[in-house]
Amino acid sequence: MRVASAPHGHVYIQHLADPDTSDGVYRLPDPTPERSVPGAPWWPLVMLDVEWINEHAHEFDVFHLHFGFDAVAPAELERIVSALHAHAKPFVYTVHDLRNPHQVDPAIQDAALDVLIPEADQLITLTRGAADEIERRWGRTATVIPHPHIVPLDLLDRPRPEHRCVTVGLHLKSMRTNMNPMPVLRTLVDEIRDRDMNLLIDVHTDVVRSEGTHYNAEVAQLLQTVQKREDVRVHVHDFYTDDDLWDYIAGLDLSVLAYRFGTHSGWLEACYDLGTRVLAPSVGFYHQQHPGVLSFDWTDEGQPEAGQIAAALDEVEKLGPWRATREERMAQRREIARAHEEIYRTAVAGRPS
Repeated sequence: MRVASAPHGHVYIQHLADPDTSDGVYRLPDPTPERSVPGAPWWPLVMLDVEWINEHAHEFDVFHLHFGFDAVAPAELERIVSALHAHAKPFVYTVHDLRNPHQVDPAIQDAALDVLIPEADQLITLTRGAADEIERRWGRTATVIPHPHIVPLDLLDRPRPEHRCVTVGLHLKSMRTNMNPMPVLRTLVDEIRDRDMNLLIDVHTDVVRSEGTHYNAEVAQLLQTVQKREDVRVHVHDFYTDDDLWDYIAGLDLSVLAYRFGTHSGWLEACYDLGTRVLAPSVGFYHQQHPGVLSFDWTDEGQPEAGQIAAALDEVEKLGPWRATREERMAQRREIARAHEEIYRTAVAGRPS
């Protein structure tokens, strides 16, 4: 089964295959875009183009879209799906994002989903809650296949570093659109004051330097203030390599996600791989990815419920281990691979030649 997977190079797609043996699925490598972006060499998606489909339709049996269509207009998505069906190629879509974390206006993603979900021959999503929303909004059934591991399998059994006290981490990254870290940061700074905890704040260089692409003066000022505390560390850096990221996550006892909106989280999966608890807002379906994710609500004023964050900080010291094993993730990979192959074959059988 030859699959044009858009994209192919993302770690999520790489981990859909059986870890032990060939699963009967060959995913085409990403064509190289003329200009890619750091961290996403597969974007923009060359495959997501009518001309590419017309020229290469003989090379694949199924077209499987995941993400990366942010800049593609709904009318163009319609043309793409029509081209696939004109070549009798089934279209499979995995609904990762019901709300795009990079877009302020949800109507942009909604318009794309209004094309992709009704037109897909087969739908996949990652949690039962997302599948229920797809059924409610579009009347379509999506197969639920859980998110695979993010961290390489050979690191899943690596011992965690020992900490003198609980280390809580908040990574501001490059202040992605769906992030609302400032009120969460202020709450954490207040709450750890009387606890035997350290707060580690990470942020990309482009946020705190005035010439940076995502410079934020409010963030830069607050970080200058809080880093004077002995129990707070601020780490400004460029994008981590994968190895640096795994070391960073493993060095935390609790990773706090300051997301205003979203659907699913690969960061959460990496934390589970490495044994770092997660405190996530009660938006999207983060808490359905794995049992044991700690929770807080946003108020109508856009503030985190401080009492819930305080309760989570108290609880994290009492909780037992929360970590995937290599064997668990390998067994999951086998099932994920089997489920995808079945979906591809069903899609092919249902599309007239």
